[in-house]
Amino acid sequence: MRGIWRAICIQRFYPARLCRPLLTVARKEVVKEDPYTLMKEDGIQVCSNMWVQGFKYPTKMMTNVTGFLKRFELWVIAYQKVCADETGEIPPRNAIRKVVLEDLLALRNAVLQSEFKWGSRSEPYIRSPKEKFRTKPLSKAKLKLLSLSAKVSPFQDRIVQEVLLIILEPIFEPRFTQKSYAFRPGRSAHTVLRVIRSNFGGYVWFLKGDLSTILDEVKAGIVMTCLTKAIRDKKVTDLIKSALRTPAAVEPSDDEKKQKKKKKGKFPKKRVLSENEPKPDPYWLETFFGFAPEEAEKVPSWGHCGVLSPLLANICLNELDHWMEERITEFYCPSSTDVIWNDPTNSGSYNPSWPEFVPTSGREKTRKMDYIRYGGHILVGVRGPRGGAVYIRRKLMEYCEEKYGLKLDKDGFPIEHVSRGVLFLDHMICRRVIYPTLRYTGSGGEIVSRKGVGTLLSVTASLERCISQFRKLNFVKGDRDPDPQPCSRMYFATQAHSNLQMNKFLETMAEWFRYADNRKKVVRFCSYIIRGSLAKLYAAKYKLRSRAKVYKAASRNLSRPLKEREGELPEYSELLRMGLIDAIHGINFTLSSLVPTTDYTPFPTNWMPQHERVLQEYIKVLTPKTFKEQRALLKQQGLITPQDYMSMLVWNFKMHGVFTDCTPTPETQSKQQKYIGQSGENDRNDEDGCISNKS
Repeated sequence: MRGIWRAICIQRFYPARLCRPLLTVARKEVVKEDPYTLMKEDGIQVCSNMWVQGFKYPTKMMTNVTGFLKRFELWVIAYQKVCADETGEIPPRNAIRKVVLEDLLALRNAVLQSEFKWGSRSEPYIRSPKEKFRTKPLSKAKLKLLSLSAKVSPFQDRIVQEVLLIILEPIFEPRFTQKSYAFRPGRSAHTVLRVIRSNFGGYVWFLKGDLSTILDEVKAGIVMTCLTKAIRDKKVTDLIKSALRTPAAVEPSDDEKKQKKKKKGKFPKKRVLSENEPKPDPYWLETFFGFAPEEAEKVPSWGHCGVLSPLLANICLNELDHWMEERITEFYCPSSTDVIWNDPTNSGSYNPSWPEFVPTSGREKTRKMDYIRYGGHILVGVRGPRGGAVYIRRKLMEYCEEKYGLKLDKDGFPIEHVSRGVLFLDHMICRRVIYPTLRYTGSGGEIVSRKGVGTLLSVTASLERCISQFRKLNFVKGDRDPDPQPCSRMYFATQAHSNLQMNKFLETMAEWFRYADNRKKVVRFCSYIIRGSLAKLYAAKYKLRSRAKVYKAASRNLSRPLKEREGELPEYSELLRMGLIDAIHGINFTLSSLVPTTDYTPFPTNWMPQHERVLQEYIKVLTPKTFKEQRALLKQQGLITPQDYMSMLVWNFKMHGVFTDCTPTPETQSKQQKYIGQSGENDRNDEDGCISNKS
């Protein structure tokens, strides 16, 4: 009876165990190792140590990467991340079942023993938590159809990709230059715009290049050549090489999709979501990703590398970044007549209000160049004659053809003057003329005030690009005078839900144009388009015929509830009080005063992301030299507790009304010792006088 009850419990609570003999599992041997004994340390601590070692020795050749590949803690973290992408929630480490850990251990052993095959769906080592277990094995025809029609990589492939990303990212991040900003932690398109506003103020000629063809497809030999300059581990390099050379499933074209829809029928079968599955909002997602700039639309996906592809793309293009840094040093030629731009490291325009006086180019001026890269797009700023920009373009084209095999022409690398404007990341970079008032002391000691002419670098959002993006999403119609179109896909949504989703979209747009000079204008335009689109939708839905009637009934920001004519409903306030309906929020940014102003925060000179700054400080603290310096400083200044320091701050503020640094210096310390010595002598004299008087 005990054996029968055990079999019933296993069948009820662990159906995967009963299905396992009927599945084609690639595990040849029974796992003998206990997965719980392999999880000795915390996986986050292991990753932190890898990042510290990577930044401590940035040029070290890595010969034993397989040692990191054996750490089972990293595989558990990779499984948690892939499960979060799959199901929308991260499974806790203690909640992972032993069966899953055994399957994960079998996958790790297969990778270490070179038995793992990319894209294999017939022999899975581990399955997705969303995947249904089949009681019957699949035929060869169904397996072939499944491998060709699958859009997403297998679950076990994504785990291996995530493990490789966790291992390789701390190795290569310290080797990358400060000129690349895409596909890197702590950097974004906003960082690029701030760098342009800060460092590109004095450049006259701009060279814009498109190398995005390398993100579509690249030879495996080029990637492996760049990879082996930092890693000499055959097992890891062979694993990445097989991922690059194994062909992935190609998505069918639009024509093939239309033909399949016609064959299936007019009404395709709808997929029912499970209870724990997050409910998607496809309209909101399409709207958000539809506004991605041209430079950020293309994300590399090479073979079966998956999430590892952006890192490999940066590894390949890092050679170009180092080569451009050498050209920047060679191109620099200072001039004694320049008072602002003759510094090789700083461009001198970190304060946006500082004008740069014309003329800004010529033979007598400083020759200088700067460069940034975002993904496969580069931007080069040149200060000097146009011949210098032509020379840089020719050298750049020769290097790309020699290194990456890209045959580029002059149309792919246009040279544009700053006065005409340069479009980069949907922002127009141009020069703005200002007339500041100059005040200085004359030869006779008098203060002279006169008008001057200067230029500032202007970074404004492109309304043309904004209109074209709205046109892609079917929000507007027309070019010169865009007319909002109704967003018909939200026809069956409630007014509260529609307004809420569009407010999310508007907040995203306001944050995207945070550093644009015309932020108020472009966000106000986006609000006008969204408000007009929703007004046309509500006019068709509630049979109000025109936008004017919708605005009259629902106010200008569409915050009042709309209802159909047929039938009488209770008042909106009563329904809201009873909790039967959601509150309707009006459309944001209907007035220019409600739009936040442009962020002109000065960009630091030697900027680095927060995590890199923390790592550098942590490494500095660990060095013995820093410890000796701190110990000598404590001996000189004396040890002060935080409580004493705070009390001294409060006392100085009460006495002087200003917060001052109360850390004692050697001079103040010597004065305090002299004062203490004098006070001690005075006390002794007083005691002697008192004793003599008593006697």
